[in-house]
Amino acid sequence: MVTVALFVRLEAKPGKEKEVENFLVGGLPLVMEEPATTAWFGLRLGPTTFGIFDAFPDETGRQAHLSGKVAAALMAQAGDLFSEPPSIQDVDVLAAKLPG
Repeated sequence: MVTVALFVRLEAKPGKEKEVENFLVGGLPLVMEEPATTAWFGLRLGPTTFGIFDAFPDETGRQAHLSGKVAAALMAQAGDLFSEPPSIQDVDVLAAKLPG
């Protein structure tokens, strides 16, 4: 069961759209190493707008993810890839359907 999540909105710099896409695809193996990350999605919301949605069983899992490898890589590349800082929003999960 998941109770908390993150929604991250990313706005690519002009000409960096493919690099942002590659960053999101490349982040999946790192997230697979996080046992408390129950669900993780790299999203394209528009031509230059991307996002990440990930869900966790509890606040401890969410905080572990925020201090993990993907978050560190995101912040390290933010100045190069994004036209504005990533917007990271804590959200509560009210209902979910997950496999298994």
